[in-house]
Amino acid sequence: MSDTPDTTDAAPPGGRASAEVRAADDARADNETRAADDSRAAAAAGASTPQGGEPAPAGLGVLGWLRWGWRQLTSMRTALVLLFLVALGAVPGSILPQRGQAPERVADYFEQHKTLAPWLDRFSLFDVFAAPWFAAIYILLFVSLAGCVIPRAFQHYRAMRSRPPAAPRNLLRLPQSASYETDATPDEALAQARTLLRRRRFRVDAGETPGAGGWVAAEKGYLGETGNLVFHLALLALLFALGIGNAFGYRGSVLVTEGKAFANSLAQYDQFTPGRRFDSGDLAPFSFRLEDFTATYETKGERRGQATDYVAKLRYRETPDAPETRYDLRVNHPLNVGGAKVYLINHGYAPVFTVRDAKGNVAYQDAVPFLPMEQRTYTSEGVVKAPDAEPEQLAFYAILWPTAVSAKDGKQIVSAFPAALRPVVTITAFKGDIGLDSGTPQSVYRLEGIGKTLHPVKGGQKLLEPGQTFTLPDGSGSITFEGVREWASLSVNHDPGRLPALVAAILAVAGVAASLMVRRRRVWVRARAAGDGRTVVDVGGLTLGHPTSEFDDIVTALRGPRDAAGESGPGAPATAGSGGADASATEPKE
Repeated sequence: MSDTPDTTDAAPPGGRASAEVRAADDARADNETRAADDSRAAAAAGASTPQGGEPAPAGLGVLGWLRWGWRQLTSMRTALVLLFLVALGAVPGSILPQRGQAPERVADYFEQHKTLAPWLDRFSLFDVFAAPWFAAIYILLFVSLAGCVIPRAFQHYRAMRSRPPAAPRNLLRLPQSASYETDATPDEALAQARTLLRRRRFRVDAGETPGAGGWVAAEKGYLGETGNLVFHLALLALLFALGIGNAFGYRGSVLVTEGKAFANSLAQYDQFTPGRRFDSGDLAPFSFRLEDFTATYETKGERRGQATDYVAKLRYRETPDAPETRYDLRVNHPLNVGGAKVYLINHGYAPVFTVRDAKGNVAYQDAVPFLPMEQRTYTSEGVVKAPDAEPEQLAFYAILWPTAVSAKDGKQIVSAFPAALRPVVTITAFKGDIGLDSGTPQSVYRLEGIGKTLHPVKGGQKLLEPGQTFTLPDGSGSITFEGVREWASLSVNHDPGRLPALVAAILAVAGVAASLMVRRRRVWVRARAAGDGRTVVDVGGLTLGHPTSEFDDIVTALRGPRDAAGESGPGAPATAGSGGADASATEPKE
């Protein structure tokens, strides 16, 4: 409802209606007018009059249903529901591991929840923000906000450029009102009001009502509505920026072992998720090398074993010809390189093995990333595959105990601390056909075909410490545990909409602050000559929300300092508009 006051004639003295009753009458009149307009529109759109003169039943028709659907979609209630659905849909993305950020955690989840995980995957809950259902909610929210906010912005712009509404005939009916007499002429009183209100940064207009004298109208506080619109437009820009990022950006993850390097190319990624409009030629030619990874843990007290810091020491190049630069990569402190951000998201151990075949030739020598079996002590498992061994291929399943100690029963080994203080591995050997020559993709963390093409070696189990070698009993080869390195799982994200999204978020916060702190205010002043040669000045005000003390300050300034001190003379007080009340501003009782 508009806050423009009624402009009907004043009620007779002693019979003034309250502001609440008049507001209810205005609302009832508006509803009746809207109902009549809707009836005429429906009759014009769908009703027809046959030759007999009887009107045919009115129907919405295709155009009417489309108009109704558009009104429902662009209503503020629908926008709030869709915004709630977006927030609700993002919950699984923060609870469940996501393929774009941590594919190895998704694999672990499938291993631990063999029944539940496939059902969750059917609803794309491991890739929420790329799911079709999330995109549908996102697009509907974007359209709803655009259809709701953009027309409001144009209406607000026209309202800001329009003249303040003319003064009602009876200002004493308003929620805030005051009346006083002065020795100044009506023109002088109105000129004083214009000067004062302009000084207080009001938009001021003046006019004259036949038979009622001149008036001054002033208005300010549009910044509150402007802030509200800025917030919604910034939210719209934020959604647009996120869409740009998803369309033209990319996300990739890579596991890098200490001493190994990474170049920003598709072949180097373990997992890569491009945007719909992404071009592989847009990849920046940066590279980096993981020199060292250090995890720091608590060594005493109840928090013993809890991590306190992770540091991945990198050397990176912006381009192949650029000089190397050092950077200490930490959690929540990403590396900015080539327009992308490199995040540290996980870590683990990579034992180094040397495998020799039956002829004594080196069939495999490298660090093998192991996956943690549990996070408290980082006991990890992994496999070693040696397809080049002769005459039979060799494979090993191993468990790493970072700080190996005997269990309480003395028969088993456990890890007492997550750091590699006393690393020990248990080895189980296999030989046969690993299956790599078949062309079927295999996981680097699992052995395929055990019991079919790959068979365990009799007596092929051994516990090894760094530097020890296990020679297989049947003479088919040996394996040496050289030591332990660490690996870091890194996420590389390129999002061209990140900066626009940041600007939109800042504008949204500023808009909310403005909408909460600034309220629309209107003030009207009327001056008319009294019978005794003095001038009666009526002042009325409207404030969106609860009235403020600003109106009282304006009335006090108009009446002048002599009247504020209670002295007689020009600007002396008169009665207020409600008969017998003093000249202070009046407010309706709640």
